[in-house]
Parts: sequence; structure tokens; C-alpha cells
Amino acid sequence: MDEALLRGLVPSVLGILVRRGADFAAAEDAVQDALVEAVRVWPADPPRDPKGWLVTVAWRRFLDASRADTARRRREDLVDEEPAPGPVPAVDDTLRLYFLCAHPSLTPSSAVALTLRAVGGLTTRQIAEAYLVPEATMAQRISRAKRTVSGVRLDRPGDVATVLRVLYLVFNEGYSGDVDLAAEAIRLTRQLAAVIDHPEVAGLLALMLLHHARRAARTAPDGALVPLAEQDRSRWDTGAIAEGVGILQAALARDRLGEFQAQAAVAALHADAPAAEETDWVQIVEWYDELARLTDSPVVRLNRAVAVGEADGPRAGLAALSVLDGSLPRYTAVAAYLHERAGDTATAARLYAEAARAASDLAERDHLTRRAARLNADRDR
Repeated sequence: MDEALLRGLVPSVLGILVRRGADFAAAEDAVQDALVEAVRVWPADPPRDPKGWLVTVAWRRFLDASRADTARRRREDLVDEEPAPGPVPAVDDTLRLYFLCAHPSLTPSSAVALTLRAVGGLTTRQIAEAYLVPEATMAQRISRAKRTVSGVRLDRPGDVATVLRVLYLVFNEGYSGDVDLAAEAIRLTRQLAAVIDHPEVAGLLALMLLHHARRAARTAPDGALVPLAEQDRSRWDTGAIAEGVGILQAALARDRLGEFQAQAAVAALHADAPAAEETDWVQIVEWYDELARLTDSPVVRLNRAVAVGEADGPRAGLAALSVLDGSLPRYTAVAAYLHERAGDTATAARLYAEAARAASDLAERDHLTRRAARLNADRDR
């Protein structure tokens, strides 16, 4: 059974139920029940019209639940209003669902969970496994989110930036459990790009593709992190890189620069370099200057300091770093790297060890610890 096809039908099926009178929370539950039934039935008896089959089953599940509701009299009227069997109208509710799931009243974690469930078609168990939390905890989070957005009217244009931020959060979770969230984020962003013509949607899709293209080279066989400069570039996905660069170039040509396009431009310059020493760091610094102008983000300025250190030398990088807040995440690791590049191995080893103690990610902690150990061993020889 084609699970991607199944999940891709979820937004339109959910939208149809909502238009027929179901509230969002009840409709979403009914669609999930229909998905479970499809997984059970389709392998042996695939339907001729998958979308129509899902709509029929989901609507019946909704009606079954409605009959048991305390507002029985009003809900029973819906039985008489059930549309006659026939082709399902080709109305795409995907964009509406994106805006609903990324509603500003939701926390980022709730918006991500609801997007994966309502737009992505994932089960509560799959989402819980991906985020390494108990299924009951995730079920409560999704239920609260559905209650929050039930009855919300989308009578004004939604905030594209909020939707993109939610998708970016999904992508950055990467992989855990049996759901590859990076691949899922790319699938959902492709889906969004198909229903909205916006250069920042294209920019985010390009950014995801360019980052994802390096995935196979990011870790060693033992699970250790491999820094960008040391990665085997023959393992990069050239097809994904070519697609990402093409999408980015088309977006930039529209002259409506945004944060994700600028980030994708940095990623494209890394992807374009045949070897680390051939990276065009001067252009990367220029793109970070654009990013800093667009976002005024201290994290962008931290990454810019690294780029300045590569373009103009480590002392220039340390000067750019010195004006930033030392409590920023990865500040100490960046300082260690720039000191190492400047030849101050004693300071670099001390800072690597300090950064390792503060790291929350085990792979990053091991990487920083090994860098400190290597520098100390070199000094003792």
C-alpha cells in the first residue's frame, strides 16, 4: 500500500468533512479512524477511488460518534443531510488546514503535533515516538490543540511565516522512531508549495533539500558526528542538491528575499564547493549579512563569526564573536574552533571541554570531547 498516497489525501478528506458540518476535532478523529481502516482493508481490497473511500468511511465514523453525543437531536439531523454517493468535489483544503494548525493561539510544540496529525496523516503513536514522549502525553497535547482551534474561522489570510516556522521545526527534529521527520517535512513543504505561490515557501523547500542532501555524510559508521569540512562529499545527494539549487534560483529571481531564501543560499554555496577549501566564504559572509538584516538574530551573527573566520582569518572571526553574548548556544564551541584555527590550542582544548559539558546532545558532546582530547594529546607529545 502506498502510504505516501494515503497521507497525501488527508488534508482534502478532512476539509470535506469540515465543510459538511463536522467540527475540526471530531472530523480529525474520524479521518484517523478511516486511515486505520484503510491500512487494514486496502492491501487485500484496494478501492478504485481512494479519496472517495476515505471520505465515505470517515463521514460514517463521524456520524457514529455524533449519535452518541449529548447534542443528539442536532447531530441526528446530519444523517438526513448525508450527500448521495458519487465523485468527490476536487476542492483543495490543504492551505486552510496549514493555517489552522499553525494558529497563533497554539504553542510551537502543539502546532507541530497538530500539523503532523491533521495535514501529515501520522498517528498519535508515530508522532509520540518521533518526539520521544509517551503516547498518552502526545494524545493530550493533540487533544488540547484540537480544542483550541475548533470553531476558529479563517476569514482572513493566514500567516505564511508561522506555517513555515512550524514546518522548519518539524524538519529540524530529523529522525527518531519509525517516522523520518526530515523527509516528512520535505513532503509537507512540497505539498504547501503546490497550493501557494510564495518565494519563501520555495526558499524553505530549497533549504530542506540542500541540508537533507548531506545527511548520509554527517555521521561516521560508529555514529560520531562528521563536521562539514571533513565530510565525504561523494556521499552527498547530487540530485537533491540540483533540485534545491533550481528551486532557490527561481525564488531569488522574484526579488522578494526572505530568511529561508538567504539560508538556502548559504547552503547552496556549501553544496557547490567540490572541496571544503574551495568554499566561497566571502559570499557566505555577504549572505549572513543579509540574514542579519532580515532577522537581527544573534544565532545568525554567531554563524557569521565562523564565516568571517574562514573568509578573513580566525582573528577576524574572534573579533566578530567578541561583541556577541557569551551565553548563546554554541558560543563556546565556536570560540574553541576559532582559537584552534588561530593556533591557540591550549585555550581551544579548554573551551572544547567546557562546551562538551554544556552540550545536551550526546553526539555533539562526544564530538566536542574528542576535539578537546585530541588537542591535549597533541600538546603532550
